[in-house]
Amino acid sequence: MTYAEILLPEFDREMHSTRKLLERLPDDKFDWRAHPKSNTIGWLANHLAEIPGWVAGVLNQTNFEIAPPGQAPYRTPQRARRQEVLDDFDKNAQAARQALAPTTDEAMRQSWSLLKGGEVMFTMPRADVMRYFILNHLIHHRAILTVYLRLNDIPVPGMYGPSGDE
Repeated sequence: MTYAEILLPEFDREMHSTRKLLERLPDDKFDWRAHPKSNTIGWLANHLAEIPGWVAGVLNQTNFEIAPPGQAPYRTPQRARRQEVLDDFDKNAQAARQALAPTTDEAMRQSWSLLKGGEVMFTMPRADVMRYFILNHLIHHRAILTVYLRLNDIPVPGMYGPSGDE
């Protein structure tokens, strides 16, 4: 079994759980934030929708520059409605799965780097990038969004079993 074949069931479960959470987004709370230093519900939702969109780039390129010298830096999309976020998420999750499924173990062992202003932020094998920069990153932000929803009295769906609202 390849690493991609091992990772796909987990990827599918995490995408399913993430979509369940995004389905609960309140359109009228996209600007809500828990603290002045915190991101908004809308930013978190858009970030969750964009993360699967990074998979193909990780698997098909050797690096990604988030702030190319002399160019505009990468920015998280700013959709303002739940359905727009869900549409982005669905498109990105499907493209990610299609990119991941045929990936060989040899490709997963190859290094990938994240750059900022021409400086390397980190370099690691693609297999580790998939776990750390994609899945763990997604789960981290998803957890924050569950707290934000709970603070707004919006029922939280279960991720790894029933939630307190189910």
